[in-house]
Amino acid sequence: MRSVREIFKNKEHLLEEPEVEKLIEYCEELQDEIVEFKFQKNNNKELAMLDMLKEVIKGCNSIEKEQMEHERFGYEAPNYEATISNLKEYIYNRCQEEKIWL
Repeated sequence: MRSVREIFKNKEHLLEEPEVEKLIEYCEELQDEIVEFKFQKNNNKELAMLDMLKEVIKGCNSIEKEQMEHERFGYEAPNYEATISNLKEYIYNRCQEEKIWL
């Protein structure tokens, strides 16, 4: 993005015109809004990643519980291959939805 000074470098006398001063103020406000929007956009991705990690941890805790029940009560052993495949698919799908590229 070019600065205002770059745009008017050959005609600096125009910078003193009231209309140009108002335009410069408006451009600065828009630049601030763009920076804020970019921050919010990044922040949303952080929230999405945090949510995804919480879901993965929940899945891991569930598998650990199944393993303990298998060892303690002789219930059916957890299917680790399916669990890993499901977690991997969940992560990839969620990343695609949130436009987070791994």
